[in-house]
Amino acid sequence: MPDKTQAPATSLALLLDSGTFVPEPVSAHPHTSLHSSFMAALRVQRTLLNRAVKLRVAPLCQRRGIHSSAETPLGTLPHTTVPLTAKLDFFNSVNGGRIPTYRVLDGDGSVLEDAVEPEIDRELGRRLYEQMSLLPALDNLLYNVQRQGKISFYMTSYGEEASIIGSAAALNQADEVLGQYREMGVLLWRGFSLASVMNQCLGNSGDTCSKGRQMPVHFGSPEHHFHTISSPLATQIPQAAGVGYALKRMRRDNIAVCYFGEGAASEGDFHAGMQLASTIPAPVLFFARNNGFAISTPAAEQYHGDGLASRGPGYGIDTVRVDGNDVLAVYGAVKEARRRSLEQGRGVLVEAMTYRVGHHSTSDDSFAYRSRAEVEDRKKIDNPHVRLRSYLVSKGWWTPEEDEELKARLKTEVLSAFKAAEKLKRHRLEEMFGDVYGDTEMPWNLKEQKEELARLLQKYGSAWEPWQKELQKYENGGREFTEK
Repeated sequence: MPDKTQAPATSLALLLDSGTFVPEPVSAHPHTSLHSSFMAALRVQRTLLNRAVKLRVAPLCQRRGIHSSAETPLGTLPHTTVPLTAKLDFFNSVNGGRIPTYRVLDGDGSVLEDAVEPEIDRELGRRLYEQMSLLPALDNLLYNVQRQGKISFYMTSYGEEASIIGSAAALNQADEVLGQYREMGVLLWRGFSLASVMNQCLGNSGDTCSKGRQMPVHFGSPEHHFHTISSPLATQIPQAAGVGYALKRMRRDNIAVCYFGEGAASEGDFHAGMQLASTIPAPVLFFARNNGFAISTPAAEQYHGDGLASRGPGYGIDTVRVDGNDVLAVYGAVKEARRRSLEQGRGVLVEAMTYRVGHHSTSDDSFAYRSRAEVEDRKKIDNPHVRLRSYLVSKGWWTPEEDEELKARLKTEVLSAFKAAEKLKRHRLEEMFGDVYGDTEMPWNLKEQKEELARLLQKYGSAWEPWQKELQKYENGGREFTEK
């Protein structure tokens, strides 16, 4: 026979852990004195327990805008803390209004009244500004060389520098980053060199990211914990949930960080990733760059709700909306988001409100769907560089003379790095058949393709001028095929 005195204690522990109110016990064997004593003790325990649960659940309910059963005469849905109501009432917001945007600096770079500045010293403040200034220096050169036909493609970070650099600075260097397209600044913050940037964009023999097989700006670096970028939209979001779960299983004190734009959040992969990170759960920081456009589609046409931040509570994860052009606010918000994600072992969503000043890519002309006046106006009234520079000057950490020197130095360094990379040839031609299958034997279909390429090069490589010129762009001139 089971010990009837033990069952209620187990149930009580489970109920306390789940935050559920304890119901009245069902009477059984009322004529036994032992049972009467037990029932009396259980009623006292139930009363004390319900009081404790109310104290624990009430603040949580208040934060989420719901009420405990003590405050709702109809009580709660069985086995939940969800209050019941006899009034048909639809809702269309999280807190009864628009979600606010966290900000530290105003448009002129002054600290807002009552704002708490994140812990930033002179060295960090200057580094933030220098790294933010490096991005447009790179964008200016690489955008122009694409127009000259020296690289095939490019995407700028104009206008989004504070979101990228501010978030990068708040992360641990060993946090695993899964980026989209505009996160080159995260790599640069972690020590990725200008030479590596140029080598990847040119696809030369110095490209350690993909040996020239990937499109420009599709970076990757195991050394810097930066997963290789892929072109299909939003694929990195569910992958980040898996990476976060792997980190959790490995007991590493790190998180996965997933960058994406608001356009990618329209993909089903966004919801899959959020669901996984909230229910598995997995320590993932989702950083959404809401820059106003998904290529040519404005944000107002992408969703009818209150941006992306309103989706976070639906998945039960902590969420914050931050001014993406305020580098101090981004730094502070991401630092706190990382702490929460690591401690909870669960996803956290950060929506950075910014503006894409540049075209979507070199394949886009944004003035076909927005006016030049709109862009120039945003550059003047909400410039992330001006805001941070003004803040540094007010602290005595920066001067106009240093600003001029920095711009000249960065321009020189970027140009020198490009000229050096431009002189390098591509990887050996035979590299196109390697790496995919690791150390295993090359499959039959690749063997056939490699043999076919060898036959064609031996026949036309020295006889047809276009192929002669093309072969000279590779290390060894393709002789591993032509001289066999």
